[in-house]
Amino acid sequence: MNSKSNIIVGVIDTGIWPESESFSDKGFGPVPKKFKGQCATARNSDGHGTHTASTIAGSVQANVSFFGMGEGIARGGAPSARIAIYKACWFNLCSDADILYAMDDAIDDGVDILSLSLGPEPPQAIYFEDAISIGGFHAFHSGIFVSPSAGNSFPKTASNVAPSILTVAASSVDRDFNTYIYLGNSKILKRSSLNPLKMETFQGLIAGSAAAVTGTTSENARDKRIVVRQGGGVGMILVDPFAKEVGFQFVISGILIGQQAAEELQDYMRSTTITPTETVLNTKPAPKVAVFSSMRPTAITPEIIKPDITAPRVNILAAWSPVATTATAEKSVNYNIISGTSMSCPHASTVAAILKSHQPSWSPAAIKSAIMTTDNTQHSIRRDPNGMQTSPFDYGSGHIRPAAAMDPGLIYEFDSHDVINFLSSIGGSPLQQKNLTGHFVNCQNPPTPAYNFNYPSIGVSNLNGSLTVYRTITYFGKGPTTYVAYVDFPPEAYIAVKPSKLKFTTIGEKISFRVDFTPIKDTNGSFVFGALIWSNGIQRVKSPVALNVVSP
Repeated sequence: MNSKSNIIVGVIDTGIWPESESFSDKGFGPVPKKFKGQCATARNSDGHGTHTASTIAGSVQANVSFFGMGEGIARGGAPSARIAIYKACWFNLCSDADILYAMDDAIDDGVDILSLSLGPEPPQAIYFEDAISIGGFHAFHSGIFVSPSAGNSFPKTASNVAPSILTVAASSVDRDFNTYIYLGNSKILKRSSLNPLKMETFQGLIAGSAAAVTGTTSENARDKRIVVRQGGGVGMILVDPFAKEVGFQFVISGILIGQQAAEELQDYMRSTTITPTETVLNTKPAPKVAVFSSMRPTAITPEIIKPDITAPRVNILAAWSPVATTATAEKSVNYNIISGTSMSCPHASTVAAILKSHQPSWSPAAIKSAIMTTDNTQHSIRRDPNGMQTSPFDYGSGHIRPAAAMDPGLIYEFDSHDVINFLSSIGGSPLQQKNLTGHFVNCQNPPTPAYNFNYPSIGVSNLNGSLTVYRTITYFGKGPTTYVAYVDFPPEAYIAVKPSKLKFTTIGEKISFRVDFTPIKDTNGSFVFGALIWSNGIQRVKSPVALNVVSP
C-alpha cells in the first residue's frame, strides 16, 4: 500500500451517496490499521456531501458531464486518498452539537485531514463558544489539519476564522458555461447558466411583474422557475445585479443575467430564444474572487488576515446524489455543477492530503504555511461581478498553488501552546481557555503580543507609533542557500526587515527575524496592505501584510 492511500480525509457534511462511481474502491487495499472508525448508515439525499467528498478523493471516471456541460474525465484532487464520512447536517441544518460530535469522532478515528464545507452565519461567535473553533483546536492539537470554508456572505465578514484552521475563500476557474439570448432584432446577449434545453422557435417575452393575476401585486408576480412553467412559460430570464459566471439550473429553458444585460433586454421585449449552454475553456482573466465569497476577518482577531487562501469554487463538476432533484431542476443526475465556498474548501483539503502523503512528519501548521506562502502570482486578483478591486481580506495569501506548496522552501511553524498564548493575548480568560482546551490554562504573563504570533501572514490592527514584529522561519530545502527579503509596503507606512538576508545550511534550521513598522499617514480606521517576500532565486515565500495606521 502506498503512502497516498494511507492518508485519510474526514469529510464532515451531509453524508454521501456510496453507490456513486466516484467512490469506487477498485484497486484499494484494506483500510489502514490506524483508522479506528466503524461503518454506519449516513446516506446523503441532498447531494452536497457527495459533491464535496468526490471533489477531494473521487476515483477517475471517464465521459462525465452534466447534460454535456463540462464533459471530460472526473476525478478528485487526491483519488488515492481515503475518505471517512461524518454526517453532521440533517435537513439543511448543521447543529453545533452534531458538528462537535463528528469532529470528536474523526479525531478518535485517526483521520489526517478534516474538511468542513460548512460554518456559522457571520458574525462568528468568539473562539471559546464556536463549535468549529473548539473542535478545530482539538484536531490541531492532535496533529490533524482542518480546512473549513469562509462562507458565501459577501460583503459580510468571513466565518471559521480561528488561527488553528485554514479558512478558504472562493475563486473562479478558467472555464465558463455560456448561454445566448437571441433577440428578434438580431442582437445577441451572452451570459452564464446551466441550460441543457433548447427553444426551437422565437417566443414572446414579458416582464414577470406584468404576469400578475387579478388580486396579486406586480411585486409578488416576480416568481421563478417552477411557477413560470406552471403558468405555461417555456423559458425564463432571471435578472440579478450581481450575476456573473455562476451557473444556475432551471426547469425550463433559462438564463441568469446582470443589470446591464437586463437594460439592453428591456429595450427589446418582443421575441427571444435561449440556446443550450456551451462549455468555454481557457477564459481570462482567471482566477477571480467569487462574487459572494465572504471577506474580512471578524473583530475577534483583526491581527490575523482571514480568509487564509482562495481556491476554485465556481461551477465545479462533481458527483451527486440521484435522489437530490430539488437542486437540479427536477432532473435525476449522477454528476452536478454547483458553486460556493463549499466547493473551494475541498480543493484546499485535497492539497493538504497530498502534502501530508509526501511529508508525513509535517505538522498542520507546516502544511498551512506551505499552502499560504507559495502563490507567486504577479497580477492582482479581482472580484466578480465587475472586476472590483480586492485585497488580502478577499483572497488571503492568494490563490492555492498545489505544485509550489510541495516545495515551499521556508515554513512558519506554531503549535497548540502558541495558539493558547495568542488567545491569551487577545483577552481570553483562563475559564474561556478551559472551554476550548478542556483543561485549566495558566496564561503567560505578560502575554506575547498578538502580532508576534508566528502566523504566515502579518497583521497589525493598531499601528500607533513605531512597532517591531517578530517571526521565526524554518528551512525545508536541500543544501545551503540564502534567502533575501523583499518588501512591498503601502505609502502610509514604512517597513524594514532585519536581517534582510537569511543563510541556511541544513533542513530544519530555524532563524528569527524582525519586521520594523514606521507609520507615515493615518489610514482613518481602514487597513492598508503590503507583502513580505523571502526569495533565494528559486522559491518565493510570500506573506501578506495588513496595517491599520492609527497615527504617524
